Amino acid sequence: MPPEVTAAVVAALSPRLRKRLDAAVEKLAGRPVTCDGAICRIAVDDETFVELHAPGGTVTAEGGIRCGCLLAPACVHRAAAATLAPIADDTSTPAPSDAPDQPPLPAPDEADATAPLTGPTEEGASAPTTAPSGTPAQAAAAEALWQAAVPVLDAGVDGAGAVLQAALLRAAHTARLAALPRPAAAAIRTVNGLRAARAAEPDHRTAELADALEELLATAYGLRRPGTPDAHAALRGTARRAYTPGGSLRLYGLFAEPVLTATGHAGVVTWTVDSAGRLYTVPDVAPGGPVRARNAGDRAVRMGDTALTHRDLARAGLVVSGATVSPDGRLGAGRSVRAAAAAGADWTEEPLASLWSVPVADQAARVLAAGAAGPDLLFLDATLTGVAREAGGDCLLAECAGLTVRLTAADDHPELAHRENLALLATAPGTRFRAIARLVPAAHPRAALLAVRLPTGRHDLGLDRLQRQDVPPTSPLPDPARAPSPVRPTPSAPLHILRRRTEQVVVAGRRALTHAAPARPHTAAPHPEAPDSALLRRAGLSTAAELLDALRGSAAERGRDGFGRLVAADTDAFARAWLATARYLDEASTALCREAWRT
Repeated sequence: MPPEVTAAVVAALSPRLRKRLDAAVEKLAGRPVTCDGAICRIAVDDETFVELHAPGGTVTAEGGIRCGCLLAPACVHRAAAATLAPIADDTSTPAPSDAPDQPPLPAPDEADATAPLTGPTEEGASAPTTAPSGTPAQAAAAEALWQAAVPVLDAGVDGAGAVLQAALLRAAHTARLAALPRPAAAAIRTVNGLRAARAAEPDHRTAELADALEELLATAYGLRRPGTPDAHAALRGTARRAYTPGGSLRLYGLFAEPVLTATGHAGVVTWTVDSAGRLYTVPDVAPGGPVRARNAGDRAVRMGDTALTHRDLARAGLVVSGATVSPDGRLGAGRSVRAAAAAGADWTEEPLASLWSVPVADQAARVLAAGAAGPDLLFLDATLTGVAREAGGDCLLAECAGLTVRLTAADDHPELAHRENLALLATAPGTRFRAIARLVPAAHPRAALLAVRLPTGRHDLGLDRLQRQDVPPTSPLPDPARAPSPVRPTPSAPLHILRRRTEQVVVAGRRALTHAAPARPHTAAPHPEAPDSALLRRAGLSTAAELLDALRGSAAERGRDGFGRLVAADTDAFARAWLATARYLDEASTALCREAWRT
């Protein structure tokens, strides 16, 4: 369902029906659905149906949603059906001719989305010249995104129903038309996260919703203020991935990993490396589910005339002529690209072995510095030492370059082999292995295990299922009836306090902090300090404590009019305080993660 169609159908409802929309969505979600070609029917009751006419799989106009009740087309059933339908990916909207050029999206630390929130520049430093940039349409779209996102933060998941979601979808559509793909995508992710949270979907994560909302507020806030052209171009983002000629490439396969996204896409990505050590990816991702992700490794690589499958390419090589490469290393598969199979190399042979020669601390620092703009892989030589019990499940403990690293499953979906393979590896403490993992930002060394090289060979942990003979136990097997013993956590800065408060706001809205705000007596005596703020100050995080106090204060601040009546809360000030807290948390977490990987 395109976001503009959902927004238009909800906007057409009367105020009385808008109040009933959330209840109608919940009721319609439990009704039977039948599909016949391009028409899907939802049974409202025994005699009434809502029909979605979706040629090509997408409803293209409001008229494509039809209801058989007496109030149609002004009924609540059409709006409920539009709200339940997945949001369509629309990347075909052309950029307006007056929109400025948009360079590739940089790392998050290069896009200064909240520069006014971080304080003044250093003394003697020359600040860059700032001026409004972009078109009037882009400025208006950024303002609309901010005005639609602030009520969502104020209400939280519990209060952000279909009406607030529709307003955010309308703002996202406006942003797409104004060539603001980055904030528009963040708005769509926020709506998807809200729907997953309200539906109590098992794969929903509050932290992911908080990240999407932070991205939305940060980009909208930055685009509403004066800034350098480069900073605004970074905040606008790019709608399509740009490919440039890469010439001839000699590639060596590293590993392949299955891809399963929350947006309904699945497939596989095969990682390769050239003789200079640069990483390239060969993707095969399309609409699909867990079955496609599980079987995509056996699909042929769509590049040139090669007959290699992705599973084969992970252990072989490839010679490519006329290659096209995106800034993030993704290889194109255009008509002019030619590819042929070639010999591969083992992880202990050059040029692959050089990837493991870089110190782990330097690898982690490189990943954190690149952010979303670069690969996030770590190349580890490790020894299994045990199992750690965590709230989200057990993880492996491994010794690597003097560090104790926690290795987790890259994906917990039962159709994929990650969790099963980790359980088998846990029975072989003392095993030495070479691994490829994805850095997981945390206050301790942590990574998601993707592929390993054992004495029996290389294994892609998402596609290959390890057998008992692949991991012979090097010590007596643990008693199955005995639960793994918990590992004492490493002392670290109490940033979990800030994270808990920011996520509480995402779930319950501004009211989650009003009860915890210090009282403001009429006397001049200072109010007592909140316990968590005091804990942050004792840990030396005075800035974190000040941000938390400011967040609480903005949540509880209510002025009075001339008659002594309470006026509406300043939700804009609250959103700015929450955004400043979230951005500080990101930077502090990155610094702690970088320090944790140093020996």
